[in-house]
Amino acid sequence: MSNLPETGRTSRITIRLVVIQILVFSLLLTLGGRLWYLQIRNGDQYTAEAADNHIQQVVAPATRGSILDARGVPLADNETRLVVSASRTDLMKMKDKGRAVLARLAGVLGLKPEEVAAKVRLCDARTPKPCWAGSPYQPIPITDEATTQQALQIRERQEDFPGITAEPTAVRRYAGPGGSNTAQVLGYLSPVTDEEIAKAKNGRSPLLRSDQIGRSGLERQYDTELRGKAGVTRYEVDNLGRVIGKAKSDKAVPGANIVTSIDARVQAIAERELDQAMKDARKEIDRNTGVPYKADSGAVVVLESKTGRVVSMASNPTYDPNAWVGGISAKDYQDLTGKDSDYPLLNRAIQGQAAPGSIFKVISTTAAVNAGYDFNGSYNCSSAYNIGGQVFKNFESKGYGPINLGRALEVSCDTVFYDLAYRQWQKDGGNKPKHPGDWFYKTAHQFGLGKETGIDLPNEVRGRVPDRQWKKSYWEANKDVWCKQGGKDDSYAGKIAKENCESGMRMRAGDSVNYSIGQGDTLVTPIQMATIYAAISNGGTLYNPTVGKAVISPDGRSVHEIKPASHGKLPFDSRTRDQIDAALAGVATRGTAAWRFEGWPQKEIPMHAKTGTAEVYGKQTTSWIATYTADYTIIMTISQGGTGSGASGPAVRKIYNALYGADDKGKIDAKRALLPHPESKLPTIEKDGTIEAQPIASPTPTPSASASDGSSAPPSDAPASDAPASPEQSPSRKEDDDR
Repeated sequence: MSNLPETGRTSRITIRLVVIQILVFSLLLTLGGRLWYLQIRNGDQYTAEAADNHIQQVVAPATRGSILDARGVPLADNETRLVVSASRTDLMKMKDKGRAVLARLAGVLGLKPEEVAAKVRLCDARTPKPCWAGSPYQPIPITDEATTQQALQIRERQEDFPGITAEPTAVRRYAGPGGSNTAQVLGYLSPVTDEEIAKAKNGRSPLLRSDQIGRSGLERQYDTELRGKAGVTRYEVDNLGRVIGKAKSDKAVPGANIVTSIDARVQAIAERELDQAMKDARKEIDRNTGVPYKADSGAVVVLESKTGRVVSMASNPTYDPNAWVGGISAKDYQDLTGKDSDYPLLNRAIQGQAAPGSIFKVISTTAAVNAGYDFNGSYNCSSAYNIGGQVFKNFESKGYGPINLGRALEVSCDTVFYDLAYRQWQKDGGNKPKHPGDWFYKTAHQFGLGKETGIDLPNEVRGRVPDRQWKKSYWEANKDVWCKQGGKDDSYAGKIAKENCESGMRMRAGDSVNYSIGQGDTLVTPIQMATIYAAISNGGTLYNPTVGKAVISPDGRSVHEIKPASHGKLPFDSRTRDQIDAALAGVATRGTAAWRFEGWPQKEIPMHAKTGTAEVYGKQTTSWIATYTADYTIIMTISQGGTGSGASGPAVRKIYNALYGADDKGKIDAKRALLPHPESKLPTIEKDGTIEAQPIASPTPTPSASASDGSSAPPSDAPASDAPASPEQSPSRKEDDDR
């Protein structure tokens, strides 16, 4: 018995040894497996990563490609400036986070210390602009306007300016040739962010911390082509950071050049005439409100009618795109984005939405013909139209008696279109439709409204066709608010809310008749209407408007031309097209735009036009004019600017005068013509990158089409009203469009 305890202890010791041996063996097996995984299976990967730990990269940014006008004149290119930058990484290592260094730097540069400090703070949701939105590891530019003396002070006193560099650097320049601006079309650049670097890491065009990328306009649309590829020189270093060799390096590849269809000379004139038209409108008194027109914004588009290429695109208010170069100041940022700025960053040619007024009537005319109404039928142009006791008046209650649809376009007769729309509404079933044809709404979609035109610029908006589906969706989104307000408020607004609550989902008669003249809930953009009128000019093809014309490599060897592309045809036959075309020519010769195109050489260059004055609830009227020749289509609009021909007409006439070299007496001087036919050739780029561009001068003033004092006042013999003149009246008398 005395041997049993000893035997039990031996057994327990044996078991423990076995367990320990198993644990040791498991650990050795795990360690061996891990070593196999690191050294054999993933050995190459970790070897490369280890090697990278001993490699330092020096990045040389690629030269960004230029943006050229159709004749090769640079709209955006690069210039060498003395750029002062700060390394935030070095500043953060200092005890005071670099505040003393930045204060000394501000003194040298003649800036306020807080302004310099703001440049290097990182952007987040709580940080006010300006701030640094790029990578925190990238040198942050403080100024790109340093003088040679300032740069020398910084470089000679490095002990006072650790982390600060002053070096010649290629920076973006927006040249503004001939006084043109082109800001919203060109866009601007800003530094790449860490998020963007990560997102593009495995893409076709990876980003480096030194990159700047396009944020809007052509700079964004063609960023990949313009940016090129940065050069990277790799140095092998030891654990002390000393260079011991040079690893594989990549040469910088300059970005390609983008040739546009913009003509800088025409662009300068279009911008100037739009701005002057807005200034002139502010001198005129709005007869509805008794105060001057505000004319707070506007846009103008010039297209090649046969291709859809953009010859000019201007938006007002505008800004200087050079404000973004080298980092934008707090004042400039506030001026561009503040509540009182009128938001000049918006490209109102593709982002401004408004009711189109009477320039929409080409769509209503087509819809009526497609619905079975005879273009040459007799339609009563009465002074007013009554629907269930509600009276819809013609503009200034003018009546012209029985006329056809062509004449209705010429004199812009509202009541003809009211009647057509109301009759079609009844055919569709009125308030109880079963299988409505919805010709007026269907046709608008076929004309391309309610969707993007496909222009090669970012952030184009779609506008709106208020069809039955939209009415239903809008009612569902707002019915609770309407019903709540309509049940408590007996005011006019309350009654409207109650009506919308009860029947807002229906396509009511009033909705249809207002829609037929481009009023109500319809929204369009200038580029949409330009595309439509260009299609009428060219026979019916809806082209995607394009600004980019070709992508050319830095040495000129590779040329990729951007061909015009179509997104559909207008829904009319050639006979209806020709009838509408003839009516629009009549608008320019004896209709609502005749007083603005008096003396135009109609036989040599047939002019076509349609004016529009859109009413907007709570605002002054929006001015529209749509025009075209065989070569060009020009659309202009001015928000709260008054009537179509009154506010926008003179400016458009002057643009045509400049294009063709015409004067007010109908004479054409070929030497004065800037662009009598669209530019067909591409500029030549030599092997060394030299661009053979034609010289450009500031555009000379074109013969005036308005009063000699520059105002939009009508001729002295114009009638007091805006009513169209009868066929017997002289076309020199003031004529205008309806609401």
